[in-house]
Amino acid sequence: MRLGWLKNLYVQVLVAVVFGALLGHFWPQGGEALKPLGDGFIRLIKMLVAPVVFTTVVTGIAKMGDLKRVGRVGLKAFIYFEVVTTGALLLGLLVGELFQPGAGLNVDVSRLDAKAIESYTSASKSMSTVDFLLGIVPSSLVDPFAKGDILQILLVALLTSVALSKMGKAGEGILKGLDSVGHLLFGMVGIIMRLAPLGALGAIAFTVGKYGVETLLGLGRLMGTFYATAFLFVALVLGPIVRWTGVGLLPLLRYLRDELLLVLGTSSSESALPRMLVKLEALGCPQSVVGLVVPMGYSFNLDGTSIYLTLASLFVAQATGTHITLGEELALLAVLLLTSKGAAAVTGGGFITLAATLSATGKIPVAGLVLLLGVDRFMSEARALTNLVGNAVATLVVSKWEGGLDVEKARQVLATPPAPLVVEAPTAQ
Repeated sequence: MRLGWLKNLYVQVLVAVVFGALLGHFWPQGGEALKPLGDGFIRLIKMLVAPVVFTTVVTGIAKMGDLKRVGRVGLKAFIYFEVVTTGALLLGLLVGELFQPGAGLNVDVSRLDAKAIESYTSASKSMSTVDFLLGIVPSSLVDPFAKGDILQILLVALLTSVALSKMGKAGEGILKGLDSVGHLLFGMVGIIMRLAPLGALGAIAFTVGKYGVETLLGLGRLMGTFYATAFLFVALVLGPIVRWTGVGLLPLLRYLRDELLLVLGTSSSESALPRMLVKLEALGCPQSVVGLVVPMGYSFNLDGTSIYLTLASLFVAQATGTHITLGEELALLAVLLLTSKGAAAVTGGGFITLAATLSATGKIPVAGLVLLLGVDRFMSEARALTNLVGNAVATLVVSKWEGGLDVEKARQVLATPPAPLVVEAPTAQ
């Protein structure tokens, strides 16, 4: 009985993260060898992300019935995403100018090994606004599920839900079947989540073992600036926003602590997506809003990534002695407003988006990104954590904006001690 607290997912993942960091530090080769544990867990989760998002969106919207409301929810979510991510980009730019994390490094660009980032720069060449928009349309109906592309899945789900709504009673059998499939999928998520400590152990052990804690010392100023900026954004920007909904920031963070720690261990916000859908609905958000806003947010509401993009751009400029004017900084911001929307479309999206942006502006040397390779993995945790909190707040805001947030239920849930790990499908509303 005394060891009952060990059954808590939060405790298990926390112990795994600490043990993984120690293992990677004192036995680097052993830490690197555990990489398959982290990769395997994330693959298991990603295996279910596509069908979970599809069934959640389709059942939520089809049950809502009002297609005008669907469009209204989507528009409100997109407006919110644009305003907040623009604020995040501006904050990264402001902090980069104030604290100058790259100043004094005096890096000679000609001596940098540009080949180290070839995989990112080659991928960035294919990124354009037209390519991004066309990329939302899948080549076949099953292609999005094979690739796990959330935006494509969202498009297919929206088309399916609209068609089901127009079928009337004839579509009720299909809707009921999808609802049952949803419960089955969330049952599978519950089983996979029991492996979360192993996934966190493998991911952290590999990161520390491969890159070493000493890599943090060389670029500690950039790391410290980025983590502090992400913290300030959550506290000073997202905090007041979520208070407007009637929910406190600290109670919300405590409520999502399992998901936050899971993201910290795996460096992937996707690992927490299925549980986010369940938890936000349990908090009093309408299923139809949760099912639409959360998947959209994973592509368009990347607050942590936005901060990273502007801050890292200025860091490279300062480190390489590249002087950029205020006008050039504003031009950089304008380009990032477009390119940041594609950051979730590909693996290593943040780094590829950064390469694409620097190439497009032509002022800051793309080769300077080599400086970020050693610590990018360590900063990915802060990016993913900020993105996760940002999407939770966005869902609460849109729910409140739509008049569908049950504030009393939310406060009651947040005041109740967290229950043991149970992952079930969202209930019908």
